[in-house]
Amino acid sequence: MTTELKQKAIILRNNGKTYSEIIKSLNVSIPKSTLSYWFKNIIMSSEYKEKIKKQRNDNLNKAREKALIVNKNKRKEYFKKIENKNQKLIPLLKNNDVAKIALSMLYVGEGSKSTKSALMFGNSSTSIIKIFLKLLRNCYTIDETKFRCTVQCRADQKTKELEQYWSEITKIPLIQFYKTQIDPRTIDKPSKKVEYKGVCRINYFSADICNEINTINKIIDNQY
Repeated sequence: MTTELKQKAIILRNNGKTYSEIIKSLNVSIPKSTLSYWFKNIIMSSEYKEKIKKQRNDNLNKAREKALIVNKNKRKEYFKKIENKNQKLIPLLKNNDVAKIALSMLYVGEGSKSTKSALMFGNSSTSIIKIFLKLLRNCYTIDETKFRCTVQCRADQKTKELEQYWSEITKIPLIQFYKTQIDPRTIDKPSKKVEYKGVCRINYFSADICNEINTINKIIDNQY
């Protein structure tokens, strides 16, 4: 039986079959070391070598795809654990004092320090703009008519569409938007990031709120 099996294996090998294909075709578990011994005198064609190369590349690509999926799922689980762990922080923001600390820390990072008569806050991230406005509106009694917005964008962007976009994000009417500012450095330079919506700069005219937020920052700075 071994001799017959060997002959069948050699025929399959001469037909350009790989070790895995031979084992599958014969439906017998044969160690690859045994097959290697049986085939030691067989010289494979260049077509076979090319086939093996392609098969190895295909297997490598499949392995990479599987690894990417596994790593992606692991990363999702990792961030889900972080999210679940920190969900308890959200109710703390219902405390107005805690919310003011969060607002002041956000403002010290992204807000203007050059004016004391109004808040001036700008960013290209919709989430950061939303957080700033939510905290501001929750912490203080806001007069919505005191908001002003300015969109800063690249030369090849559609200003009216950007103004409409940021108006929907901020819930500030278009009538309270200043004229969009175009960066002259971007003229004749096509935008590479399609998703880029420019920078939204928000002004809120209240010296009292501006001074309080800056004072909170000074208090925190002195303590740490």
